[in-house]
Amino acid sequence: MDTKKILKDHVATIISLTDDEYDYFYSHFKLQSFKKGQVIISEGDDVENEYFVLDGCLKSFYVNPELKMFILQFAMPTWWASDYNALYANTKASLTIDCITDAEVLSLSNENREKLCRESHQAEYFFRWRTNKGYVASQKRLLSFMNNDTRHRYEELLAMYPELYNLVPKHLIAAYLGVSRETLSRLYNS
Repeated sequence: MDTKKILKDHVATIISLTDDEYDYFYSHFKLQSFKKGQVIISEGDDVENEYFVLDGCLKSFYVNPELKMFILQFAMPTWWASDYNALYANTKASLTIDCITDAEVLSLSNENREKLCRESHQAEYFFRWRTNKGYVASQKRLLSFMNNDTRHRYEELLAMYPELYNLVPKHLIAAYLGVSRETLSRLYNS
């Protein structure tokens, strides 16, 4: 797997960097490998990095006091994941991020991201664009929860990310949709 090219292709959809500029940009990332089930961030941790997924699938989730899991995000290749509130506000993590499958990621520290943004208008634009895109996706998901029934949310997820259904166990899809595994089974089999 050409990790450098995967990130370069992703970045190139937003900004143009010379080969030297990209090499410098890439030098701020660290390649990491995780096993299925391995925790990357635990609730209560200090959060110093965000993660660009090269291969595999991560999930960001919260478990409430009644031990019910709420999945905020699945992160597949070319997606980013972190506890962004903890990362940007320098607070303890309120989320957990773990690996649904074996995963390879590029981690980028908050310090290095800010350094890149200070040094390069292009990098600053890239990270601002990416953050805005993530905000819009979160807003759309929240509106879908407020306005759509479970079947519509399920069909919407299936249409947008069909690969999730072969990659992610059904009980995690149910947790993402905010329904029981039994409710999802009824939808999945209908």
